[in-house]
Amino acid sequence: MPSLTTEAEQFEKIRTKVFVNSEAAVRELGSAIGAFIRQRQAENRRAVLGLATGSTPVRLYQELIRLHRDGLSFQNVITFNLDEYYGLPPDHPESYRHFMEVQLFRHIDLPPAQAHVPNGLIERNQVFEYCANYEAQIAEAGGIDIQIVGIGRTGHIGFNEPGSSLDSRTRLVALDRLTRRDAARDFRGEANVPAYALTMGIGTILEARQIRLLAWGESKALVLRSAIEGPETTAVPASFLQRHSDCRCYLDHAAGSELTRFRTPWKVGPVKWDPGLTRKAVTWLAETREKPVLRLRDEDYTENALASLLVETGSAYSLNIRIFNELQHTITGWPGGKPNADDTNRPVPAEPPFKRVIILSPEPLDAEIGMAGTIHRLVNQQHEVTLAYLTSGNLSVPDSEARMAFSLLNELGVSKPDSLAHLDQLAAETNRKAPFDEDSRELRQFKGLIRRAEARASCQILGLALDRVRFLDLPFYQRGRYRQFRWGSEDVKSVVNLMCSLEPHQVYVTGVGADPSSVPGIAYQLVSAALENCGKEPWFPNCQFWVYASNERPWPPHEIDMAIPLSPAELAIKLDCLYHHRSQRSQTPFTETQAGEGWQQAEQINRATARQYDLLGLAEYEAVESFRAQKGGRNR
Repeated sequence: MPSLTTEAEQFEKIRTKVFVNSEAAVRELGSAIGAFIRQRQAENRRAVLGLATGSTPVRLYQELIRLHRDGLSFQNVITFNLDEYYGLPPDHPESYRHFMEVQLFRHIDLPPAQAHVPNGLIERNQVFEYCANYEAQIAEAGGIDIQIVGIGRTGHIGFNEPGSSLDSRTRLVALDRLTRRDAARDFRGEANVPAYALTMGIGTILEARQIRLLAWGESKALVLRSAIEGPETTAVPASFLQRHSDCRCYLDHAAGSELTRFRTPWKVGPVKWDPGLTRKAVTWLAETREKPVLRLRDEDYTENALASLLVETGSAYSLNIRIFNELQHTITGWPGGKPNADDTNRPVPAEPPFKRVIILSPEPLDAEIGMAGTIHRLVNQQHEVTLAYLTSGNLSVPDSEARMAFSLLNELGVSKPDSLAHLDQLAAETNRKAPFDEDSRELRQFKGLIRRAEARASCQILGLALDRVRFLDLPFYQRGRYRQFRWGSEDVKSVVNLMCSLEPHQVYVTGVGADPSSVPGIAYQLVSAALENCGKEPWFPNCQFWVYASNERPWPPHEIDMAIPLSPAELAIKLDCLYHHRSQRSQTPFTETQAGEGWQQAEQINRATARQYDLLGLAEYEAVESFRAQKGGRNR
């Protein structure tokens, strides 16, 4: 249990700092690590770091590289990595040894002999002895000074899945199915993800003198609340970090959003009741008491730490009516505005009656998952809709889908276009390559065509003319791979050119709460940069900017600024549209509580949002797509 917690942090059993974004977090942690290394250099001693992999620590490693370029030496550093996939060679593109080489080791002056990553190719009958020797090497180095860890959506640290014991040591483990699903995109399909891994144990991790846990994005928020505020339990292995005397969590706002001080801040001390927090409190109370908003009574407020809200607003009766009306005003069947209607309480202005709309999709399928029903509405209501796919999505196409496409083309006897003159060679490449081998540039191009065909088919179901579909193929994606993307000015320029050529009245984007190194997270960053460049354009002040929901979790009603209800027929159209993205079936990441194909998960989320509105006492709908207003334009 941390000492000297503030009033706001009283429910947190691990000291936690929440930053405005991941960049601010890694700057602070990177500075502390750099200072520690320099201190050990002055003492002529070694600094022993425990390192993690995955998308979360990428930005920390970028900060350490920046510090090295500014003069920080790693000559006196010894590193030990948490884990490695079992069965992958060190030069495999998805091995953690390769990850560390690409993300950190080759960019700093760390002596190779001082970098330790578990060997994924050790013979099975030698694994126990090898793991014991890995522990001995850590002890010989003097123990780990600072251990970096991330957290998986199962609550794992390292690859210590639920059920791992407090005293576990370095060992071979079987990977949880959710962990393998989350890695499916990296491996072009869940079937290709290794079933086992070598990992430090929880007992090994807890022996580090300092532990620093990093987490970004709203997909980690719920499990972080369990790890930081819940009981210690093998069901959430990260919860055992509570017993460490010097463990700290570094989170961005999205990852920390479910902590009590953010989720229900009135429970930890006095708050300033602004409109947003008031709406959040009332909807939370209605859900907690399982009552519609209009049936909440004064005693419901006073018995749930909300007496101060009634002091400021007068009575439950007037407050309930106000919040009910606010929620009701988010619901509209006219995402482009209703012509010739009073738009005082509508999320979208009536004028102009027919709007130019740009929908930005990080990869094919993202926009369809988030807002296919809304796209269908916009098209039917005669708005000029342009759907722009920022990237080709070719990295997530399994080889099996490419083989099927080659087979179909051969069966049809289709002549090969000049750009694919070597189609036979590409077919041979897919037949001989191992599941984890890198695709050639030409094969990636072909897989991109598969996703284009799927996207066009889905757009036709939504009634969107194909000349309104754009494929930007942004350079950051074409040159990179998952976890290793770097966006730049070329990417921003492409988005700026699109917007300035169309002069939109509405722009839809996603990724605001995503992991910053994910494709949606990167897309949101570069689109935000593009919008900054457009700030002086004449169309900009009259443009609305909307963020559509991802497939992570239903947004709570207090976060929704526009809710588009879907009828049973409209929901069926959306599911038909999603189903046409054949190559992505079973490729979409899953949440802890949901199962099925990505299109089924989207249905579950849209239905869950509708149920939330229904339980608050509003109209009952089949499904609801949700949007947040983004500051910067005409959003009210």
